[in-house]
Amino acid sequence: MAGHAYPWDVLGDPAFPERAAGLGVRSVTLAAAYHSCRAATPLHPARQVVDATYAALYRPVRPEAWTGRLVPRTPDWMAERDPFGEAAGILRAAGLPVTAWVVLTHNTRLGTAHPDLAVVNCFGERYPYALCPQWAEVRGYAATLAAEACRDVPLDGVSLEACGQLGITHLSHHEKTDGAWSPASARLLSVCCCPACRRAWRDRGLDDHRLVADLRAVVRALSGSTGIDAPVADLIGAEEASGVLATRHAAAGALREEVLAGLPGIAVTLHASPDPWATGPSPGLPLPSGAPVPPGAAADPGLVSLPGVAGVLVPAWPVAAATAAGVGAMRGAVGPSMAVGAYATVLAPTTVDDVPAHARRLRAAGADGLHLYHLGLAPSDRHKGFTRAIEAFEADPAN
Repeated sequence: MAGHAYPWDVLGDPAFPERAAGLGVRSVTLAAAYHSCRAATPLHPARQVVDATYAALYRPVRPEAWTGRLVPRTPDWMAERDPFGEAAGILRAAGLPVTAWVVLTHNTRLGTAHPDLAVVNCFGERYPYALCPQWAEVRGYAATLAAEACRDVPLDGVSLEACGQLGITHLSHHEKTDGAWSPASARLLSVCCCPACRRAWRDRGLDDHRLVADLRAVVRALSGSTGIDAPVADLIGAEEASGVLATRHAAAGALREEVLAGLPGIAVTLHASPDPWATGPSPGLPLPSGAPVPPGAAADPGLVSLPGVAGVLVPAWPVAAATAAGVGAMRGAVGPSMAVGAYATVLAPTTVDDVPAHARRLRAAGADGLHLYHLGLAPSDRHKGFTRAIEAFEADPAN
């Protein structure tokens, strides 16, 4: 049972380790490389808010480790030379195992500085927060980022977020896009049409000009209907949809392979979705069927191959009963030999009373453990949500 945290939650708060352990979490997933955010720190003795204005590496940035244009920055909002290393040391000294939380392709600063490496939609609009893994330069940066994040720090694992392509959805500053697109439109607007992706399409025998035009036409045709959802194959054709998805998964697979090569001997958890078209922090996995495995389907250990990955972490924030279906789909996809974690939250709009039943459903669907968000962001009246979630998850289902 893991709780997520930022280095600034731990540093300067001597009570943090004991408080976290008292909630029932048995390990801490601690941010080592993380995107920009504005974070509440309601229980910290010295502050209430941290304004992390750009994606940062919370380790020393060694010039000799980096080549090319993509180089991370250290956080100028923290005084410590090695915030992650110091915070990890404090937690481990208190008996709490530490997993490094590393966000790979989500970096607005680098995407803005180097727009040629960012995801591009079918209208030619760039998503500066999203580095496209089709580019070798992006994959090399991500591999070095993960290796440097974990260098010379005793760790119990690493959790890889955004190990793939991000799409149109982004909780950015004063976001004004909620509800603007149907699920079908959002899926199409998350197809990257950058030069590297278009070249990869052509290598697969697709007409990239026609494909971009088809994507635009369908998005425009759907613009007045926000409730429409349909398989991508029904919208742009089976051959085109298959080619787009294969191209995306090939890039994500190459990214994962390069990153894992720099993390020998470390247990890796991959943020992932069983929906093969998913983009974002938890990119979709390449299911051969082209669709999520139905909940309760017979497990096939060979269905999804993830060499070097010890476990997958499935997004499970909404407490609706349908959320557990994603966990069930992932369990069916990876089989019984791989760990499946459920990534749940105790923060609003979830209520503390919602948490126990949600935890039980996630376990029944096939989750091996809970990864709870977020130890630093949660005010004290939310803390019993951690304990209730863990107790419900671990309770004997026969009782």
